Amino acid sequence: MGLTKRIVVISDIQYPYHDKRALKNVINFIGDYQPDQVIQIGDFLDLPTPSRWSQGTREEYRQVVVEHTDGFKREVLTPLRARYGGPTDVLIGNHDERGMLYLAAKAPALAEYTEMFHPAKLCDFDGFGINVMPPFTKIGPDTVAIHGHEIKGMSQIAGTTAYNHAAKAGINIVMGHTHRLGVRRHTSQWFGGKAIRRWGFEVGNLMDVRKTQYLGAGAVANWQQGFGILYVGKYDVSPYPVDIFADGSFVVEGERYGALKRTPSGKFKAAS
Repeated sequence: MGLTKRIVVISDIQYPYHDKRALKNVINFIGDYQPDQVIQIGDFLDLPTPSRWSQGTREEYRQVVVEHTDGFKREVLTPLRARYGGPTDVLIGNHDERGMLYLAAKAPALAEYTEMFHPAKLCDFDGFGINVMPPFTKIGPDTVAIHGHEIKGMSQIAGTTAYNHAAKAGINIVMGHTHRLGVRRHTSQWFGGKAIRRWGFEVGNLMDVRKTQYLGAGAVANWQQGFGILYVGKYDVSPYPVDIFADGSFVVEGERYGALKRTPSGKFKAAS
């Protein structure tokens, strides 16, 4: 039996709008599971300001970049590295690059310093041993990873945005950006010929939707919390979506992780 590489793919943490319990459970799972690689596929930060959404409002003057990037290092990267020392790669999402884009557009005289505001520098990726992965990096046979903002068009049906781009590109695509969790496949084959299968995989999000300001009051989002696992063989890649349930727990390979514990009376136990 050949060896299979296991890759855990997480997306759209959007710190500080993350779901603390779900994220903690995923980090603990990574520590227990010890995959061969972890990919954070973009939008690890939200950076609500500076951005085009805060222009012309009082929010534009709020100084929170240091607070948010320090918080991300403290609450995400530090506990991750305490549990997992393996290869960790990150793609840069559209939220992550907001600071750089704002500087280039609003302070052109300082645009030569844009790279100093790269999120990898702000979050000390070098210090944590984290690699920045360019979009469309090959992560397995006929399979590439993108965040998703690099290409146009979005479907409300989970897996379909990734699938549409996979069908155009002729290669399997793993992506975030949509906040949806799902795989969509298509096989083409002439009678007696070799089947060609293409799939697109959207790996969900780790956000707390209640904190999402840009949806507005009472808004409804067709989003699914979750993450992905890729089983990478010599000749193929198998995508596996992992649903995160309301209590922050999830099931991988028959084992439930992060379930809330209850006493015999039904009350929740205090966290140990």
